[in-house]
Amino acid sequence: MRVTWYETTARQWISELSDRIGVAGWAALAVTPALAAEVDQHGAAVRDILLLGVEGGGTVAAVVLLASYARGLVDHHSPDWSPTSWLGLRLMAVCRLAHAHDVRPLSTPALPEVN
Repeated sequence: MRVTWYETTARQWISELSDRIGVAGWAALAVTPALAAEVDQHGAAVRDILLLGVEGGGTVAAVVLLASYARGLVDHHSPDWSPTSWLGLRLMAVCRLAHAHDVRPLSTPALPEVN
């Protein structure tokens, strides 16, 4: 399967975002069930937005849609956010969804799985 420039750029951007969330953010997600549940809810909302709210979204790679959505959030909101803020939770959800599409963070071997 051929990977486009858009997909490569999107994967890199999401990997950098995941690194920005940092070990502390991912560790908090792994040990705090309430936080994990919030990220899951944000993930469901993001999936719905991208599946139902993006015309022609089915023809664009998921990672490109995810990166575009997250970039819009970052550009629209304050640059100062924490993993437990609304924006942080939403961005963590995007990273977890991207992880499901095999996007790995640059400095972290894998995002934590939440059961």
